[in-house]
Amino acid sequence: MGETPKYRRVLLKLSGEAFAGERGYGIDPSFLEYISHEIKEVYDIGVELAIVIGGGNIFRGFQGKEIGIDRATADYMGMLATVINALALQSALENHVKIPTRVLSAIEMRQIAEPYIRRRAIRHLEKGRIVIFAGGTGNPFFSTDTAAALRAAEIGAEVLIKATKVGGIYDKDPEKYPDAVLIREISYLEVINKGLKVMDHTALTLCKENEIPVIVLNVKEKGNLKRSILGEEVGSIVKG
Repeated sequence: MGETPKYRRVLLKLSGEAFAGERGYGIDPSFLEYISHEIKEVYDIGVELAIVIGGGNIFRGFQGKEIGIDRATADYMGMLATVINALALQSALENHVKIPTRVLSAIEMRQIAEPYIRRRAIRHLEKGRIVIFAGGTGNPFFSTDTAAALRAAEIGAEVLIKATKVGGIYDKDPEKYPDAVLIREISYLEVINKGLKVMDHTALTLCKENEIPVIVLNVKEKGNLKRSILGEEVGSIVKG
């Protein structure tokens, strides 16, 4: 095909909610199959791809308060949820599209995942494996968005793609306001100053300091992931 990607090493952030698909909870097998094929398209054009996964389809840290669990413990429970999602994605990628993968967990659990070691992660990417980062940062009080920004900086990713269910960054919530306007390009500081819900401030600051652009796109629109990596205008970009 002769397609040349604009970004050679990419960090993809997938939310836990995406894994739930139409079910609203748990793991939807049809989404796993769909995302596997979207990832295969990117893999086939020679992109080194690392993935950070959320756990919101199973458990979120802030839910702990509702059931009497302290925040730190609840966050660890959320991290375990990301490991479940990581194993599901690994299995889907290997079964549906035959791509070699490695799960690296920030929380050590040797029977099911390799421990996260930066140099090992980079080596896997160089050898043509897709790397799935599980367990967030390994610390409570940090979101998986922050984990994505941290891992992107550590592995030298050229871009962080935040895959969502909306078409990009809007001036207000597009699900509540039909007149919401899509913002194609915006700076890190503008996102923070305008209080736009793209990523938390810790994640954005990490991206800003390491000059990692953030693309926000609708992952459920077929081909979006590949088009954004080829450099086409898809969704919104945060930079500068």
